Amino acid sequence: MATVEKPRSKTDVISGADILVESLVNHGVEIIFAYPGGASMPLHQALTRFGDRLRTILPRHEQGGGFAAQGLARSTGKVGVCMATSGPGATNLVTAIADAKLDSVPLLAITGQVATRVIGSDAFQETPIVEVCRGITKHHYLVTDVNDVARVVREAFIIATTGRPGPVLIDVPKNVQLDKCAPDYDAPLCIPGYKAEAPRAKPEQINQMAAAIKRARRPVIYAGGGIITAEASGALRTLVKKTGIPITTTVMGLGAYPATDPLSLDMLGMHGSVYANYAVDEADLLIALGVRFDDRVTGKVEEFCKHGKIIHVDIDASELNKNKPAHIPVCSDVKYALDELNKIVEAPDDVSEWVERCQKWKADEPFKYNQQYSGILQQHAIHTLWKIARERDPIVSVGVGQHQMWAAQFYKFDKPRRWLSSSGLGTMGFGLPAAMGAQAAHPGRLCIDIDGDGSFLMNIQELATCVCEKLPVKVLLLNNQHLGMVVQWEDRFMQGNRAHTYLGPIDNPEWCGKGDGIGPMDRSCRYPDFVGIAKGFGCGAAYVDKKEDLDAAIRDMLAYDGPYVLDVATPYQEHVLPMIPGGMTVRDIIKE
Repeated sequence: MATVEKPRSKTDVISGADILVESLVNHGVEIIFAYPGGASMPLHQALTRFGDRLRTILPRHEQGGGFAAQGLARSTGKVGVCMATSGPGATNLVTAIADAKLDSVPLLAITGQVATRVIGSDAFQETPIVEVCRGITKHHYLVTDVNDVARVVREAFIIATTGRPGPVLIDVPKNVQLDKCAPDYDAPLCIPGYKAEAPRAKPEQINQMAAAIKRARRPVIYAGGGIITAEASGALRTLVKKTGIPITTTVMGLGAYPATDPLSLDMLGMHGSVYANYAVDEADLLIALGVRFDDRVTGKVEEFCKHGKIIHVDIDASELNKNKPAHIPVCSDVKYALDELNKIVEAPDDVSEWVERCQKWKADEPFKYNQQYSGILQQHAIHTLWKIARERDPIVSVGVGQHQMWAAQFYKFDKPRRWLSSSGLGTMGFGLPAAMGAQAAHPGRLCIDIDGDGSFLMNIQELATCVCEKLPVKVLLLNNQHLGMVVQWEDRFMQGNRAHTYLGPIDNPEWCGKGDGIGPMDRSCRYPDFVGIAKGFGCGAAYVDKKEDLDAAIRDMLAYDGPYVLDVATPYQEHVLPMIPGGMTVRDIIKE
């Protein structure tokens, strides 16, 4: 049972573990995802002393805790905090840390470490986690003096949240956790060379942007995750309203602009819309806002927007001209730049013909699927979920693979921070714990994980956390018994040769369907039994394989009081389309 921390004077001597936990509380942390171990026990003991102000959630795997912290951070904009012990506990956080780095998520990872006197001796459960994570953190600390703990935590929050957000690692040896001192929470910072102030676009750059927009005839706005990070969605919508320019987003940018708006071209890139890719290819001006010209967007980068001028606004100077040269590179907080631009920007003289052309592409080449199919296609399941759940404004997370791309295509996001996706690293197993973290941060809110069976299995143990912590996450499990995206590439580029992409028993390698082999799966062939597993954890669960039963099954899932898994039988032969093969161009787009 948690004990309540008592008020104390500034001269009281307390342990390093208490200093660290109190520092978290001082920075407004309300939830931490922490898995204990030998090297972190003092920290966990300290957590019990602050139980009235800081909720500790015990994940069932450190990676689950790391992704749950991300779910909290991505859905709120606050720093997500996770904690693990030394050695394997720390290394189990590595993937979540790398994921946060690539997607610019403010994350604080705290690890216990062996005592300073035995560091480097290959002590039990010792790993040099700072060295392991050096290339995947925004910054990192090995704290060797208890007097530094309060300052280090303060610096970590500043670094994680300012400029381009990212993960910070604090590694705390056990003896430092036990050592005592009178903490100075206002000690001078020691971050030489770091500038916490966000860069701001110069007036002449704002004028250049406005002039380029005024002269454009075929402009397109290309918005990314930086818009959401900067809380610039409102400013972006104002820009579109004032200029009438069509807008496309990256996967990270979904929700920054309403997908249901006529000027929305939806997502672009490898599995983006035909019309978004066509528009960018023929644009004479590309207004890139909070993006990094990722290869999954550009394809063959030298051919991307080859005939257009590029404005690129980003808070990270290293992203400007890194992958794609910009004619007007602007290092700035994107919200500040948009707010200033909106004060003076004027609509292009005449873009009506261009907008009509984009609208025609949109009408002629929509995202589509075979609506006559007798079973349940993944696209149909996602679109049905959207129609039923959208009025409740849910937060939706996904794993990684085909279901992730179909969710991006067929679930229409109208607001920021409703879409949680491992985008840069593409980490399977992200969906369930991310939804769990979002649910913890938003009690009473509908939080849904749209997942594939491959991804779901990677962190399925977090169902136990959802039950024990009373986190009523709903899982729409699109189960095709295969690693669907890899299967798609096998079909497209490797003559359909199956190389360990079937997830069922090896004595049952073929689809247990009806007739043509792509109908609903016979339940006797299903492996594993996700309904049984979910119920074993204490969740609600059901199985559905008939199209006519899907609507009611989804409504039952959403109405259930607690975590729930809906196992939906889907075919493995379905491909995510359109598709631009890696390194190719829009002229190589596959539509059928």
